[in-house]
Amino acid sequence: MAERALVLGGGGITGIAWELGMISALRELGVDLTGADLIVGTSAGSVVGAQIATGVDPQERYEAQLAPPDGELAAALGRGTMLRMGLAMIGPRDPQRVRARIGRVALRASRVPEAERIAVIGRRLPVHEWPQRALKVAAVDAHTGEFVALDRDSGVPLVEAVAASCAVPGVWPPVTTGGRRFIDGGMRSPANADLASGSDRVVVLAPLVRGFGPMVGVAAQTAQLRAAGAEVALVSPDAAALTAIGRNVLDPAHRAAAARAGRAQATAAAEAVAAVWNR
Repeated sequence: MAERALVLGGGGITGIAWELGMISALRELGVDLTGADLIVGTSAGSVVGAQIATGVDPQERYEAQLAPPDGELAAALGRGTMLRMGLAMIGPRDPQRVRARIGRVALRASRVPEAERIAVIGRRLPVHEWPQRALKVAAVDAHTGEFVALDRDSGVPLVEAVAASCAVPGVWPPVTTGGRRFIDGGMRSPANADLASGSDRVVVLAPLVRGFGPMVGVAAQTAQLRAAGAEVALVSPDAAALTAIGRNVLDPAHRAAAARAGRAQATAAAEAVAAVWNR
């Protein structure tokens, strides 16, 4: 049983920055989330989770978020993609079948070369080998809609697992690995906090908290963890952080502001997080 679990939710480029700002500042305030026995990462959270689990200094990664984008282009969910995602919600509401329909949208939509996208993720991970500590990376099978938690025993390389978890349908290509094609784990839940089931104490950092369609929201999953006896602290962006993040979470122009907002918010969040984490 994992005593302490850190759950890191999805939220695009700005979500990565906000989480790193939060984690680095909490550490300075005496709440070191990097000591988690289990780390669960979904989409953006899989990037941060892999960094933390492999021993990367969160302060160094936070400072990297402050660098200018240097020509890095913003991605976005276009109107056509949003329409196709909406149409995927029409029909039988079984969550796995809905995810399979979203997977079909993803398989048809993205024109970005898969290898190019995996290389981008690789550059975000200073360490490319699975850590010894427990790390779960959320992803969804693009063909069947099956939800999977990839780990060091899955036979999937770490970089490909993280790229799969970050494969936003209609924006980035599904990732081929382990004989399957995967899309963003956020298509099941923004944080997949239930993967921390069995842990005594859980801290959830969730840039996004609401699912759409049959996706399970973060509040419902944290309520389930509490009902099972876990102590849980949930932190999501406050009003100032939401302003800093902006409307497009895939825009690197907002990365630095989101990171600073995470650090600023940590002061207010520290007491509640410490009550769960430090006892």
